[in-house]
Amino acid sequence: MKMIYTNENRFFVNNARNIVEAQGIETIVKNEFAAGASGDIAPFDTWLELWVIHDRDYKKAFDLIEQAFNDTHQTQWMCAKCNEQNEPAFDLCWSCGAERV
Repeated sequence: MKMIYTNENRFFVNNARNIVEAQGIETIVKNEFAAGASGDIAPFDTWLELWVIHDRDYKKAFDLIEQAFNDTHQTQWMCAKCNEQNEPAFDLCWSCGAERV
C-alpha cells in the first residue's frame, strides 16, 4: 500500500477517493478517527490519508488526483453581486452566497 493524498479537510480527501475509485482503483482511508487525539499528537498527524491498496495503481491514482485538483484550464470568476473573486471550484460566492452566473 502507498499513500497518495493527505489533507486536513475531509472533503478534499473524500473527493480524491471518489475520483480514484471511479476509475476502479481500490483505496483505503486512514486516520478517520484520529481527530480525537488532537492536542496529544501533532495536528498534521490527524489528517486523513488516502492510500491505494495495490502499489501498481499508485502512479495512475496520483496522476488522477493531480489532474483533478490542479486543473489550470479553469479561471477565477467574479461575483456579479459583490464583485468578490472566487476560485473556479465554487458555484456560489464564498463572500455573499450568490450563484455563479
